[in-house]
Amino acid sequence: MTRRGTAVLAAAVLALAAGCDATDAGTDGSGGTLRILASSELSDLRPVLAAARKDIGVTVNLDYTGTIDGVQQVVDGTARRTHDAIWFSSNRYLALQPGARSALGPSVKTMASPVVLGLRASVARGLGWDRTRPTWAAIAAAAEAKKFTYGMTNPVSSNSGFSALVGVTAALADTGTALDTAAIDRVAPKLRGFFAAQRLTSGSSGWLSDTYAADPGRVDGLVNYESVLLTLNASKKLPEPLTLVYPGDGVVTADYPLTLLSSAPRNSSDAFRRLTAYLLRPAVQRRIMDATHRRPVVPGVQPSAGFGPEPPELPFPARQQAADALIDAYFNRLRRPSRTVYVLDVSGSMEGSRLASLKSALTALTGADTSLSGRFQRFHDREEVTLLPFSDRPGPPATYVVPERNPAAELARIRGFAEGLRARGGTAIYDSLERAFAVVGEQAAREPDRLTSIVLMSDGESNAGADARGFRSWYATQPAALRRVPVFPILFGESATGEMNDVATLTRGRTFDARTQSLSSVFREVRGYQ
Repeated sequence: MTRRGTAVLAAAVLALAAGCDATDAGTDGSGGTLRILASSELSDLRPVLAAARKDIGVTVNLDYTGTIDGVQQVVDGTARRTHDAIWFSSNRYLALQPGARSALGPSVKTMASPVVLGLRASVARGLGWDRTRPTWAAIAAAAEAKKFTYGMTNPVSSNSGFSALVGVTAALADTGTALDTAAIDRVAPKLRGFFAAQRLTSGSSGWLSDTYAADPGRVDGLVNYESVLLTLNASKKLPEPLTLVYPGDGVVTADYPLTLLSSAPRNSSDAFRRLTAYLLRPAVQRRIMDATHRRPVVPGVQPSAGFGPEPPELPFPARQQAADALIDAYFNRLRRPSRTVYVLDVSGSMEGSRLASLKSALTALTGADTSLSGRFQRFHDREEVTLLPFSDRPGPPATYVVPERNPAAELARIRGFAEGLRARGGTAIYDSLERAFAVVGEQAAREPDRLTSIVLMSDGESNAGADARGFRSWYATQPAALRRVPVFPILFGESATGEMNDVATLTRGRTFDARTQSLSSVFREVRGYQ
């Protein structure tokens, strides 16, 4: 459906709901509660949803998830046990899954944001893209020629990355029809050129934006939602604003459909009807637009002057096989391969169930997890994986490179190493982090062209070797390239939360919490940042 058609549908839904909407006001929550599984970027709607509770009495509880994980929860039935509705950036990939149609009830598109390229103004000006709208082919050619670099989210973890992947592939294929595996193979060389310029990855659009704002010199721009790029410019945090580049041959747009699950009870259906009617009120659409920089979907609400021209919409894959083949190709053939050092606590306190959880989490990444999300989050072809266990001191690192052909044997070796881990001794976190950075430095000297990160997993406080102050002093003396390698600490057991958060902040990483969910699920989440 075109965006004009979407707007007409939104108007129809608004008109049908108008009769009941006037009587739905209330501040006591009498309008019901909706438990919604949502894309993480919708956290910026909290003020709007708080106003909805006041105005119509509907309480909204959002639980955030990644793109493929959210689809997995709907398809395997987990979502219906814990939620009444879903609110993803898009339902397109979900709609390709067997059984998805029967799991979904009514759906209302609430706002829109195309995925576009944002470049530093001087870079865009040098390429002439401040005056013209280049095609994706021209953008890919400039990327391959190293005329700019960029950051983009992981297509498995975030819809903005998936939309960008679909958009550039569909445009390069230039068939005007839905992608298939033959088209993907045909344009693979040009796609490799485009992704050669990707220097930053992320599991969420928000973290990508924050990381760029903290270090704008790291890359020349971002591929992200128009709304995120406009918000970055409006923040005034950037030394140089981003010029938004709208490819002339089209984009893929997030349309944020609020969708009731078919399993939702009747009172949730009533709350859904009230909430969607509220969100489509012209005044609320304007508030959403002003607060989040997403485009309105209701006729009569004039888009703000900050939006660029409405770009054409590119076709989305019509079959799951094609969409999955595109994701597989991205990780295993198209993008720059990744390098990760896993710094793993095997001190005495890890004995028993904790060590078993660690082994299980690592084993899942070797392909043992055959779920939809697990399949895409295993160690990928060409990926370099180093396992660095530690206790009183860092142990010897074991490095593996997953081959493009017949990766099973190397994945089995990783699995065997994980199964052989034994718990004993104390906890030398900072000595082990220093060793991990040294390993990264040695590896990068031999092969620099990888997306690099460090994962730190510990269940306690450091009680051997260097302390936090000593590590900070050491870190300050390291080369700039090493100081751009993020550390992603995982909280587990009795982790020293403050110290782990400090490490994440210092290295511009992010902390993950495995104290309230399984270690395997957290390891999968971290994969979005590698």
